[in-house]
Amino acid sequence: MADKSQTCSVWLGSETGILKGVSLSKKRAFNFCDMSSVSRDQEICALTWGDRQESEVLVGCVNGSVKTFSTEKGVFTETRVCGDISQGRFTGIAVTDRSLITCVESGLLKVWTEGSADTVEINVGGEVCRMRQNPSQRHRVATGGKENPLKVWDLERPDKPIFTAKNVANDWLDLRVPVWVRDVAFIPDSDRIVTCTGYHQVRVYDPSTPQRRPVLEAEFGEYPLTTLALPAGHDRVVVGNTHGQIAILDLRKGLVRGCMKGLAGSVRGLQCHPSSPLLASCGLDRFLRIHSLEDRSTVRLAPPILFSALLNVFFFSFLLKLVGSDAAGEVEEVKEEERDEVWDSMETVSEKGEKRTVEEEAEESRETAEKKEEKKKRKKAKK
Repeated sequence: MADKSQTCSVWLGSETGILKGVSLSKKRAFNFCDMSSVSRDQEICALTWGDRQESEVLVGCVNGSVKTFSTEKGVFTETRVCGDISQGRFTGIAVTDRSLITCVESGLLKVWTEGSADTVEINVGGEVCRMRQNPSQRHRVATGGKENPLKVWDLERPDKPIFTAKNVANDWLDLRVPVWVRDVAFIPDSDRIVTCTGYHQVRVYDPSTPQRRPVLEAEFGEYPLTTLALPAGHDRVVVGNTHGQIAILDLRKGLVRGCMKGLAGSVRGLQCHPSSPLLASCGLDRFLRIHSLEDRSTVRLAPPILFSALLNVFFFSFLLKLVGSDAAGEVEEVKEEERDEVWDSMETVSEKGEKRTVEEEAEESRETAEKKEEKKKRKKAKK
């Protein structure tokens, strides 16, 4: 497994708890999971790197456990309980030099310090949809959700948020505009923050100014936005929605610069390569696609067998790593090596009874008709 994991350039998580690694250079996909223990309780809802060397992947599961996967050894090395299923699934996990940060849907954000039994707990508000860490200031995180506006927290001073967004002005009917932050990201080399909403809006906030309302607002499509990613260059944002549409928006003017084609299901994961003009996307159509941000063409395509073959369910994934040198070339398919392993681990279900032939059904019908006729004759004889 160590040889396989070291060749993987894309990491994904699924609804059944399978951690998948995709090697674009070898055009292979690998399952890193015990197939005998696959269940919906192990559903992967958050992924992040466990260290700056990218030698560990932290996997947040629905049951509240956080697993540590070693990309060098190709195995899970540690499991720790960081939540309860009653509190909701993880909306984000992050790490600092000595701490693990988790946030769940109920709004409970916890900081787990290494070597200490005490944890810092922060109530960031209910119905949280996303928690994201500032990559340049790792002690700061942003949160947001349904009727839960964007907030920025300094974990060194967790008493109150250092920034709370103010809702936009009422609409033309003088009605309050609902709040639904679906994803958030810190724009590098600046204090600005970009969000996407469940009402197909993209908003940019600048906490360094006195203004708490968005400094830029744009709209894309008619359907709820689900996720976003920031390409290299910091002047664009890529967003995806529930109808499989992906668009590139200009953060300077708020205009749509182009759309990606080929998606068929809700977009659940977007990740831009930090240096190459590449975008990895995945969602409910069970495809992994890698697009070029320059001409928006598909560079690599993984067929749906990458995620199916187990209980015939849909999967959502979060992508972590993408090596640009691996993705050069024409559109090619990625094959899955361990597909047979999934089928072999499934239990055989036997039928309760054999199917009857047409002749047997006809014979049964004749017997039933004869019994009814005899019953009528007996009634007539009694009269």
